[in-house]
Amino acid sequence: MSQGVTLLGKVSPSVAHILTPEALSFVADMAREFEGERRALMQARAVRQTEIDQGRLPDFRPETRGIRERPWRVAPPPKDLLNRRVEITGPTDRKMFINALNSGANVYMTDFEDAHSPAWEPTLEGQRNVYDGVRRTISFQEADGRLYRLNPETATLCVRPRGIHLLERHLLVDGQPIAGFLFDTGLFLFHNAHALLERGSGPYLYIPKLQGHLEARWVNQVLDWAEERLGLPKGCVRVTVLIEHILATFEMEEILYQLRSRITGLNLGRWDYIFSVIKTFRAHPWALLPDRSAVTMTTPFLKSAAQFLVHICHKRGAHALGGMSAYIPRRDDPVANERALAQVRADKEREASQGFDGAWVAHPGLVALVREVFDRAFPGPHQVERIPEVRVTARDLLDLPKGEVTEAGLRNNISVSLQYLQAWMLGRGAVAIFNLMEDTATAEIARSQIWQWIRFGARLADGRTVSPALYFHLRTEEAEKILQAQGSAQAEALAKAVDLLDYLVTSPEFVEFLTLPGYRFLG
Repeated sequence: MSQGVTLLGKVSPSVAHILTPEALSFVADMAREFEGERRALMQARAVRQTEIDQGRLPDFRPETRGIRERPWRVAPPPKDLLNRRVEITGPTDRKMFINALNSGANVYMTDFEDAHSPAWEPTLEGQRNVYDGVRRTISFQEADGRLYRLNPETATLCVRPRGIHLLERHLLVDGQPIAGFLFDTGLFLFHNAHALLERGSGPYLYIPKLQGHLEARWVNQVLDWAEERLGLPKGCVRVTVLIEHILATFEMEEILYQLRSRITGLNLGRWDYIFSVIKTFRAHPWALLPDRSAVTMTTPFLKSAAQFLVHICHKRGAHALGGMSAYIPRRDDPVANERALAQVRADKEREASQGFDGAWVAHPGLVALVREVFDRAFPGPHQVERIPEVRVTARDLLDLPKGEVTEAGLRNNISVSLQYLQAWMLGRGAVAIFNLMEDTATAEIARSQIWQWIRFGARLADGRTVSPALYFHLRTEEAEKILQAQGSAQAEALAKAVDLLDYLVTSPEFVEFLTLPGYRFLG
């Protein structure tokens, strides 16, 4: 073990090759090089949030106007990221990893972030699965004997590390927890970058939760350092950035510019984007949103963000990637299944018509449907050459929807939050709830809406006010329904979920991310 590096988590023999002294030394040096600037960026987030709380609304930065007005383009994508019609996302567990790579999708994004419960053992197992998947030695056997292996042709692998705000508490560098982003990214590159290049692919990352171009510049500096330290070709680590925060929308061109030698596209993360609106404008009653089901991609602020992202990406030669289809195909109700698939089709047809080059799915059963939609929309690998002429203003991006808040919507938010938090504490980051694949992003919307409705005393459609007392009453009923459906086997985790949700929605101050207080419940 390198001096100044303290490992607090147990390391089983199956993952010992992931945490070698050399690998730990690499990520520790990365932390020493970049942790100070990361903390400064987190402080800058807090300062900007205070300004917004005080009424200074976001706008396009005048000091970066030159970047927006000059002609420039990002580097062309590698050949295995040229066609991104269908991308499947999911957690890093072994069976999912194999099924996703075999799904027929163009890209599989394995997720150490929103679809991942960052307990120590699952995090290391995820790194092991990436290691074995890159080398095509990965397999999985069910209890009934069924064996899963990789097909000859598989999706292109991308890895989403944790956001730059999260910490990995099990590894201390000079007495401080390492940033989750540096831990995940460092181990992935140390073990797999050369192997991926030798196979004709490359180390590809999906970067989550950025709020502006200075954070993108920091990511680029981290990757430049890693390439030099590992003896990799400059610019071989290619990235796609998720636009998941409303502040990032005002800096999309600047984000592309900071990463222009390695970025391949932007993806509109719709669920986190909605959450970011509630979080960012938490001090302002005008930002109160209606039921989650009413906040669709046809609402003005989301439609404007989607159109603007396509315009910016294609103007600069990057892919524009659409949002998640979270529906899980079901066999028990063919009528309901067809109705839901029609909604998925309509959503993807809208994205294709707006100019998106592809979109996400959460289940292999949706791959063929989404591919068919984009195949009909354009013949080549993408439609980057199509630059839709749109003019989007700051007012357009802040044009939030109004509508009803209902008891059904409040109950749904409570139930989804409890079921997700319970599963998250048990080590599952992606959970099927009401035939939708829910992850941290949707749980964040649900719990933040409850907080917002209580904070501003939202009036329900039946005239009642959303109050702490009403929340506690409905929460007790919804928790009892979950307990009756599950039995007592997971009652302890449900009780912890209740405690955490109570804290999140009744806290006087908005809690930035549920994962921060939730982390204490994980091993």
